[in-house]
Amino acid sequence: MKKSAAIKCSALLFFTILIFPGTEFCRADEPVILKQSELLTNSRLKLSDSTAKKKPKEFNMKKDPWKAVLFSALLPGAGQYYNESYWKIPVVLGLGGYFGYVIINNNNKYTDYKDRYEQSQTINNPDGDPQLKTFRDFYKDQRDDFAVYALILYVVNLIDAYVDAQLFDFDVSDSKSFPNSRMTLKINF
Repeated sequence: MKKSAAIKCSALLFFTILIFPGTEFCRADEPVILKQSELLTNSRLKLSDSTAKKKPKEFNMKKDPWKAVLFSALLPGAGQYYNESYWKIPVVLGLGGYFGYVIINNNNKYTDYKDRYEQSQTINNPDGDPQLKTFRDFYKDQRDDFAVYALILYVVNLIDAYVDAQLFDFDVSDSKSFPNSRMTLKINF
């Protein structure tokens, strides 16, 4: 009976160590010696955290998110430059330039087909040429769609600048270390 209780206690202790790997159960300068009866009846293991006495470091962000948003609002891509995400600048400017070109091109074609359609309307034919009307409506819709795409790109540019500034200090390196990785547990039977 005593051996099964000791095995259960050892298993419980083992799983506790697995669950709380960074916790120091005892300080290195204060060894805990418990008798088997004390261990089974009243577990006096104390969790002590040596870092509780230290003041936590105050975290200061290196990049201001609202400053990045302001830069991107004034000049798309400037917030990405501020956040040192240089590869995003050609993406933002390239898409913005493409959308601007398509908007201008479709607007020119829309005005051309609008003028041609108005010229095709006569007293004898008040409805005008239906094919010219179809082209006019098509280029107007395309112009409006790409204006919406450009607006979405502008908003995504602002959101990206904000999030990138927020995550600028986030460490994504493969090497991780835990400051309290030393653990000591002494039990004598």
